[in-house]
Amino acid sequence: MAKHTLVASLVACVAVAAIIPATLATAQQAKAPAPAAAKAPAAATKAAAPVAAATPPADSWVPGKPIVRAGYRVPRLSDGRPDIQGAWTNSTMTPEQRPAQYGARLIHTPAEIAEIEGANNAVIELGNKPTPVTASVADVTATPDCSGGRRVGTCNYNAGFTEPGDSLMRVNGQVRTSLLVTPNGRPPAPKAGAVAATATDFGGEVAPEGGGRGGGRGGAAAGGAAPAAGAGRGGAAAGGRGGAAADAFGPGTTAGNGRGGVQPGPQQYANPETAGGALRCITSFGRSAGPPMFDQLYNSHYTFVLGKDTLAIWVEMVHDVRIVRIGANVKHRTDGIRPFAGDSIGHWEGDTLVVETTNIPQTMAYAGSWENLTITEKFTRVSPTRLNYQWVVHDPTRFDRDWGGEYEFARSDPPYEYACHEGNYGLENILAGARAQDALAAGRPIPNLAPVIK
Repeated sequence: MAKHTLVASLVACVAVAAIIPATLATAQQAKAPAPAAAKAPAAATKAAAPVAAATPPADSWVPGKPIVRAGYRVPRLSDGRPDIQGAWTNSTMTPEQRPAQYGARLIHTPAEIAEIEGANNAVIELGNKPTPVTASVADVTATPDCSGGRRVGTCNYNAGFTEPGDSLMRVNGQVRTSLLVTPNGRPPAPKAGAVAATATDFGGEVAPEGGGRGGGRGGAAAGGAAPAAGAGRGGAAAGGRGGAAADAFGPGTTAGNGRGGVQPGPQQYANPETAGGALRCITSFGRSAGPPMFDQLYNSHYTFVLGKDTLAIWVEMVHDVRIVRIGANVKHRTDGIRPFAGDSIGHWEGDTLVVETTNIPQTMAYAGSWENLTITEKFTRVSPTRLNYQWVVHDPTRFDRDWGGEYEFARSDPPYEYACHEGNYGLENILAGARAQDALAAGRPIPNLAPVIK
């Protein structure tokens, strides 16, 4: 897995008639040479050899028991507990929700795997090439080198500066079409009359479940690496994590009011209080910390540290540390406080750490649920380089049944610090542009922004 430090920046350009914010990224990243289409993924994300694993029943709504690789002995701490510590990544090309063309099929065919991963490798090779200094935003946007999910004229990342996964997800040696294991790879329909939560990020930016993880590296229609295959991150046709049309989880991309009643849109960026947590480097751009925990456009790395009666999950995006209190007699808090990632308690069932999270705040609503939501996660070592991760959603006020999904974390190099604000002049520029707009609206001269705009 490549080590990287990536700083996202936003730039506002001031013109006499209008202020047009555009996006730009700067980064330092070392990527390994892209493998050929027929080759296995990089070592950090490569699954162990396929095993004889039973596919979950077609009518299953929750994950089955993970399969430990043949001959593997789970490492243990000095007190006998399984050692799940260390650096892990959940970066993958596989979407949370299954693209419609796969129907009830959970497993990819060899031809699909070769097509999707091969096309993605070609984009990586293109992204590793130098971009001509004369290239315009439109030039980059017109090529696959612009990271997927970006609209014409707003390409803010080259593919070389992103890391949305270089391979499809392997679970029990099976190459999955979705992370959800429900019959159609999507959440169940809510109960009649159930009202979806309106989840917004700090200050009105659409929250993780609504904004999602945007597009992959390739075709917009497919939301992924190969337009024909459609297995990727976010296009409406793919049913990925981004976009209102693709999001069956709840409010979609237009839900919610910002702080002070500011609707999502250009005006929410006029002041820092309404600009959103991700833009201010306070929160992730998605559900990094969870639960459940999902990968992002980049920085999908975690470090697990086990104490005597706690598990600390340090999240690279953005510096969150989620604490799980562990013990047979540990109880959920009853003081009415809802921590950012909920209140997580855990216990061991054999070699599996079971974590139950309640008291989830509205800002982290999932599948339109938060107030009565319980998410149960399971962590199981299945090989020297793989950690099986499962989650089950329980909310009897919204769903008639429990449902969930699974994937496997892959062993990773320790992450670098995500220095989100280091060299990030975007917010400063955006606010300077907003003040210029204020001046135009009031008939005042536009202030001299030369010392401010970078």
